[in-house]
Amino acid sequence: MRVFEAFLSCGSVCTDTRSIVPGSVFFALKGASFNGNTFALQALEAGATFAVVDENVGDDKRLIKVSDVLTALQQCALEYRRHLNIPTIGLTGSNGKTTTKELFLAVLRTKYAVHATKGNFNNHIGVPLTILNAPKETEILIVEMGANHQKEIGELASITEPTLGYITNYGKAHLDGFGGVEGIIKGKSELYDFIAQTAEGIALVNADDAIQLEKSTACRRTTFGKTKAQFTYALAEKDEFAGIQFSTAAASYTIQSNLSGSFNCTNLAAAVALGRHFDVPALSIVQALNDYVPTMNRVEWRKTASNRVLLDAYNANPTSMSLSIENFAKWHKDGWLVLGDMFELGKESAIEHQAIVELVQRTNMKERCILVGKHFGSTSWQGLQFATTRELETYWIENGAPKDAAILLKGSRGIALEQLLPLL
Repeated sequence: MRVFEAFLSCGSVCTDTRSIVPGSVFFALKGASFNGNTFALQALEAGATFAVVDENVGDDKRLIKVSDVLTALQQCALEYRRHLNIPTIGLTGSNGKTTTKELFLAVLRTKYAVHATKGNFNNHIGVPLTILNAPKETEILIVEMGANHQKEIGELASITEPTLGYITNYGKAHLDGFGGVEGIIKGKSELYDFIAQTAEGIALVNADDAIQLEKSTACRRTTFGKTKAQFTYALAEKDEFAGIQFSTAAASYTIQSNLSGSFNCTNLAAAVALGRHFDVPALSIVQALNDYVPTMNRVEWRKTASNRVLLDAYNANPTSMSLSIENFAKWHKDGWLVLGDMFELGKESAIEHQAIVELVQRTNMKERCILVGKHFGSTSWQGLQFATTRELETYWIENGAPKDAAILLKGSRGIALEQLLPLL
């Protein structure tokens, strides 16, 4: 039996025997420290209807032998994507991918049955799993695409075949893998390259970004921006939370979101432009964006026993770190900064961490800033600094943590700054 036929007969897939879905197709993927082939028979015993393998593991008729399981998973996803034959949004960028994806989902689900990437399932395995987990009644598919080197976005686009592509921005993320900022621009723009090759594909483009306008020239486009664009908007910030205004032929509307930081205004505008593209009523768009509350340790306000904490500890790079510091310092002049290392910066790491230190020193918060990580430890910082989050925990247990304050926790996932919450 062909893999795709097996999938259609089952309707669901799994890759982990610890969470087998009865009646699913098990894909025996391999990793650096595991080989799914060794668990294929166990998956069948646990309730999987079929198991896709690329090694000889037995003669059970429910085993489907292929040359490479990962390739089979990706090909199956592509076939299902074509089988669904629905509008599919491909989304990438250096910063704000997941937040923007959630905003897109919030807007579109007010009118359509939408399936979107869950969590950070945005790589060569997560993308096909996202597609294959889309219910058959899905009307619009949203696929987030992550990458840390060139050609990866192109490969993910070839699996997803997006009908609409959006790049949030080009920032200093994964500098090591992409080989610098120019490499980032080239790598992320592979999404535009794919859209340009399709007959009906369209790019949603931020017209205020000159580089995006240049890189999307070959695409059919729908644009948004503050002035020269098909959809225009204005900033409407009353406090630290992002807000925008826009108008239709019938009325004017204001969005006051729960997203901290003016940098999120672009994400809101993109969501409005997307909603208008798909004919979502303006009032539905406004309500969806006003009601959205960030989660998953991404720009998420937490009220603790003694403080208000802005938890942004899922990811960090020089671009997002700088924006977060500037926004927080603007609105919380008596607040605290707890900043963790930024990973995957390669040879630029020392320069970029020093640049963050110099940015903090230019703010009014340099006396209330704590740095965590070995990369920050190599800078000229003279204030409180700890090699690990655990060391800072110990320090606060012995000396007391800040109280009655606004505190920004910002760092890469591996620093795990969220572990500090119980002490705050």
